[in-house]
Amino acid sequence: MAPFPLNLVQLLGSPQYFIVYLFIGFAFGAVLELAGFAVSSKLAAQFYFKDLTVLKVMFTAIITAMALIFLTSGLGILDYNLVYVNETYLIPGIVGGLIMGAGFILGGFCPGTSLVSAATLKIDGIVFALGAFFGIFLFGETVSTFETWWNSTYMGRFTLMELFNTETGVVVLAVMIMALLAFAGAELAERYVGKKTEKQPRWRYGAAGGGIALAVAVLIVGQPTNADKWNAIASVNQPKLDERAVFVHPGEVLQYMNDRKIVTMLVDVRSEADYNLFHIRDARHVPMDELNSIVEEFHALPDNAVVFVMSNDEEAATAAWRYLVAESVVNVYILEGGVNNWLATFGEGEAETVSAIDSTGTDALKYSFAMAYGDQHPAASPHADRFELTFDPHVVLTLKRGPASGGCG
Repeated sequence: MAPFPLNLVQLLGSPQYFIVYLFIGFAFGAVLELAGFAVSSKLAAQFYFKDLTVLKVMFTAIITAMALIFLTSGLGILDYNLVYVNETYLIPGIVGGLIMGAGFILGGFCPGTSLVSAATLKIDGIVFALGAFFGIFLFGETVSTFETWWNSTYMGRFTLMELFNTETGVVVLAVMIMALLAFAGAELAERYVGKKTEKQPRWRYGAAGGGIALAVAVLIVGQPTNADKWNAIASVNQPKLDERAVFVHPGEVLQYMNDRKIVTMLVDVRSEADYNLFHIRDARHVPMDELNSIVEEFHALPDNAVVFVMSNDEEAATAAWRYLVAESVVNVYILEGGVNNWLATFGEGEAETVSAIDSTGTDALKYSFAMAYGDQHPAASPHADRFELTFDPHVVLTLKRGPASGGCG
């Protein structure tokens, strides 16, 4: 389901929201059956350019979803960060596509359409669906023998916008035009290769114009910036900063670092020089201008993950917290007082290697070191039992809203 500000559980309650999923499933299957996707000969005819119904139906669904997703995202209705996009494993994906295409030609079905055919009690659909299940089982039993190759050429959530380094609206308009040209070519192929003589409905011209209008709207509206996203949620999240509800004492951070039941992610947004001079053990250096590079990764973190951002004091870390929260990363907290407070808490007794200094400037490191220690300084990974600390716990793990997805598979 689309990740709107309120999900179906909040709107309808449980278990009523399952009815919506059930209705969508029935409706999706009905549309495929009405389009003739339960008949293998009709599906296979596309490969001989005699009947391009598959191309027209599926491409229509793709461009309609594309335009509406990015239009609602641009209007701030839908959070695109929470829409699942299949991760790209380039070479395995190409090989898998060729295998599936060959099976599609031979059997006349893809896995999804075989289920539609099986639901209408067609023998070939039932046999093909059983074969698909057997193939899934066989893959699961053998994937360990070629797992390294299977996970090769990983490109993450790679879209056409990244490929062409252009705006979303430009890609949407280009894909819309490409689809309409493909539809026109499909009609010509059906007429001259498939010898189809029936007239096409005139309303398709209006539908084509509507598709172009939607794509142009996406181009004009654009996509929200991180600042736009923050402004949309600031009324809810700014009070957490004002009340310091997301600022976590160094002792609580250390507690989570030592908790094997929790996945702890430490994000250090300081300069490279300060990071190399000293940083907490396992802290990851991510400058402010590179925060976007970790958003996708952090969306994939499990429910038992917590993210702590830190700077020398709190200014840069607070800006990083706003950025990540605006990008829908959950369970993000700020190291209270930053690295300076961490050193004040755990750096005592290390006078020979670290000493306090009078620093100038905002969010500056207030300690000097005898050398660049990185994470090799004792204070980088302190032993909790050496310190008697009292603090009010602030971390409350929030259940993540997983990326929504769908498709006929």
